[in-house]
Amino acid sequence: MNDSYSAGLEPLYVCQYLNQINSRGLLFGDQPLRFSVPSFLFQWSLISVITYFVQFLLKPVGQPLIIAQIFGGFILGPSILGQNVAFLDEVFPRKSRLVLDTISIFGFILFIFLIGVKIDPSMVLRPSKKALAVGILGFFLPFGLAASAVFLLDRFSALDKNISRALPHILAMQSMTAFPVITCFLDELKILNSDIGRLASSSSVICDVCLWSFIFIKFAADLARTKSLSVIIGSLLSGVLFVIFVIKVIRPAALWVVRHTREGRPVKEIYIFLTLVGVLSTGFIGEAIGIHATVASLVLGLVIPDGPPLGAALVETLDCFVTILMPLFFTICGLQMDIFSIQNLKNFGVLQLVIFVAFIGKIMGTMLPLIFCRMPIRDALSLGLIMNTKGIVEIAFLNDFKKQDIMTGEIYTIMIISVVTITGVISPIVKILYDPSKRFVAYKRRTLLHSTNNDELRILACVHSQENVGSITSLLRVSNPTKTSPISLDILHLVKLMGRSSSLLVAHRHGRSSLNRTESEHIFNAFKKFEQQDSGLFVVHCYKAISPYLTMHNDVCSLALEKRTILIILPFHKLYTFEETVKSSYAYRHLNKSVLERAPCSVGILIDYGSLNNSHQAITQSSLYQVVVLFFGGADDREALAYALRISEHSSVRLTLIRFVTSGSGDIVQGTERSKMLDAEILSRFNLRTHETEEVVYEEKMVTNGRDVIRVARSTGDAYNLVMVGRRHKESPIMDHLAKWNQCGELGSIGELLADSEYKGKASVLVVQQQIKVWGLKDPEESTHLRRIKL
Repeated sequence: MNDSYSAGLEPLYVCQYLNQINSRGLLFGDQPLRFSVPSFLFQWSLISVITYFVQFLLKPVGQPLIIAQIFGGFILGPSILGQNVAFLDEVFPRKSRLVLDTISIFGFILFIFLIGVKIDPSMVLRPSKKALAVGILGFFLPFGLAASAVFLLDRFSALDKNISRALPHILAMQSMTAFPVITCFLDELKILNSDIGRLASSSSVICDVCLWSFIFIKFAADLARTKSLSVIIGSLLSGVLFVIFVIKVIRPAALWVVRHTREGRPVKEIYIFLTLVGVLSTGFIGEAIGIHATVASLVLGLVIPDGPPLGAALVETLDCFVTILMPLFFTICGLQMDIFSIQNLKNFGVLQLVIFVAFIGKIMGTMLPLIFCRMPIRDALSLGLIMNTKGIVEIAFLNDFKKQDIMTGEIYTIMIISVVTITGVISPIVKILYDPSKRFVAYKRRTLLHSTNNDELRILACVHSQENVGSITSLLRVSNPTKTSPISLDILHLVKLMGRSSSLLVAHRHGRSSLNRTESEHIFNAFKKFEQQDSGLFVVHCYKAISPYLTMHNDVCSLALEKRTILIILPFHKLYTFEETVKSSYAYRHLNKSVLERAPCSVGILIDYGSLNNSHQAITQSSLYQVVVLFFGGADDREALAYALRISEHSSVRLTLIRFVTSGSGDIVQGTERSKMLDAEILSRFNLRTHETEEVVYEEKMVTNGRDVIRVARSTGDAYNLVMVGRRHKESPIMDHLAKWNQCGELGSIGELLADSEYKGKASVLVVQQQIKVWGLKDPEESTHLRRIKL
């Protein structure tokens, strides 16, 4: 049996009994580790524990998962624990390593297949000019500079024979930027759906195309030089036929499955089963015709449509297997590493010099087109570092080079160390250099309070599902849009990233209607119909964002900044249905809290109890639509009142302001003199409004403790259609008493009180937060004017 872990060039054979699979147990005199099944189970358990422990230690310093997995194998290998020969022979005997290697490669094949499924082919067919330039220069510039360095070293310094054989392959590996590695790295840094993340993903795909084109040309040249014409023709023809079969047979079958799976319904298990059999079959066919099984699985994955339903179902089904199997792949790398095999310091220096030159070349190749496009140096440098990230694909190349005896154990160890070092250093540097949230700072006040009635009201409404449409459209109808002051409405449908590697933020183009409409099309058509019903009052633009829930706020804030939005409307993370049941989502709650912390404008969280859905009938009938504002004082309450004043100008709306006061000072919350003055100013504006119309009412409620506030707040549920309140309030004894309701932190004390299950009101609630970040101001509430900014 050939053992690929042998350090020498001669093949090593290990003899073993064919029936040594299961152990009868220690009581019968068997040593379990000498049998295949118990040995494999113990190895797998040990690898999982060690990897998790190392990951736990490295997580606080911001190291990606791959570093922990490689370190786990490094600890178990000959560099540390493997120094004890008895441990290595007992726990990882040579005959068992073939089992580990086979299982790990199967995991890698599944991983590459899923990467192919997640890739959007349009990233290659329709790349942006910036991504095309970065991808091409990011491959050829480091390759050219590193090749020049190798030429000079070979000319003026006698290179070792083993180094000379390995360097051409190392050049290609150092010049590549693997899409699977980049997407995993971006996902761990939580910047996958940032501007830099999207550009890195698309650029890495172009870079991969350059690499595989280079490999194909080199492979064809090697065939022409070493093989007969019949072998060359047969090899190329079999590869072309394989690709044609996948595109012309498997691709239409996959599209047929997508067409015949209704939206929201799971893909039938038979289709998942047949796809998995297809992965195994294409891997076998690839190996039979001379194509590596991983390449064959990648080609198969590329023809499977990404995203729901089929792509997402495959990822959901197979991802758990990949997560379990991939640590084995990295442990195999660690078991092959022997730090003590590095004896020739000259070889170490030569390799490090070539790696450094390629590293600098990739940064230059990435930054040059970005600087030409006037991207900030800091962002361009961040992208250059990200494009230098190494990971699982590079390690797979190194494993293949070692098995083919292209590189020795010494060179292999040096290269693995360089991969770990580069990725380990890049990760914390990128976190320091690039923070998407720092870009979500507006240069002026974008609030309802600071906008005039004649200004166009710019609103960004976020939608998770069709259930959110009715409440949002109803709120917008009572927002008093006019011909002179219309509402510019941007609709953002937020979709969880499933079955894709790259996030997406695109404008929706309304085309021909189809029978099998997606949920996004249903949502966008509803808002377009809403626009047509109130012609001239609303201008609707629709967008779709596909990204992980953890970083979905980046899409919301970046679109709000780009569109100069005044107010972002977010659905509450709990959905109240007509059957009086509640659906809650932790992901939506995290999204809302993240937007509240980073938004470049004011934010409103809409709690829909169902009454807003009937507001269209309410504002078209003689009965008035009842709105109440609960006013305690502070910036958020002033913002809520400013919105309510706009609503009050609607002819079918009756607005009531309930101001809470206490005996003595009259202020229920503490605040600065500046804040109290601003409260007085907006209350004065409101009092003027009460003299203009009888449909605007001012009331004061005397409260002495938190129970009084609860009683008054909950009494609004049946008397009004919409309750508006600010999110944040300054500290006071009464607010401290109400703090027990502020457990989620999403709505503030009063908002959480109105969202509590004991509220049982019919009125929907809008909790408003005024813009908290303005460029150049530490506290926006302390100044009504921005100082002049030089741009």
